[in-house]
Amino acid sequence: MTTAGRTNRREPQQERSRITRERLLSSTIEALAQDGWSAATVAAVAERAGVSRGAAQHHFPTREALITATLEQVFDDLADSATRAHPVPDDADRVSVAVEHAVAMYTGTEFKAALQIWAAAASDSALRALILPMEARFARAAHRTTMAVLGAEPDDDAAHRAVQATLDLARGLGLADTLSDDSARRAQVVATWSEMMRAMLV
Repeated sequence: MTTAGRTNRREPQQERSRITRERLLSSTIEALAQDGWSAATVAAVAERAGVSRGAAQHHFPTREALITATLEQVFDDLADSATRAHPVPDDADRVSVAVEHAVAMYTGTEFKAALQIWAAAASDSALRALILPMEARFARAAHRTTMAVLGAEPDDDAAHRAVQATLDLARGLGLADTLSDDSARRAQVVATWSEMMRAMLV
């Protein structure tokens, strides 16, 4: 067989392997967000993903390997979401847009999955050591983007403090949303906090 033929056979196999890995990671994130920490085992995730256990273990031989890779994926996704703020029209209420964007970052599937890992990390020093730098990277991205959406200069101390309080508020709203559909009360809180922020930044 020619070298070109071997390469052509490898490429589809590599693509299938990549797709399988992505499916396993996506299923782990869903399992964590929907069913909690105990649901994120290699066997359970393989079943959820529609992948054989052997194929799952080829990618992730242990639960630790699966959780580590998922942790990296979760925080990559969160950091990406933090930096994907859409341009804000000049006539828009930038404060409301900034608050809503911040809250959206903390109420999605990825954040719900991250919460499960955070809870486990409280009693697992190795997991905590993995999660802290990733969480810090996400926090910096979230703060930087919220400042940009707000239209604030990086050295604006009042905006800096207001944005930090906004992100802390958003994290709390995200936590509440894991227990029940908190969307109605959350909308009221977002509107009230936006009004307070406008007063703070005058």
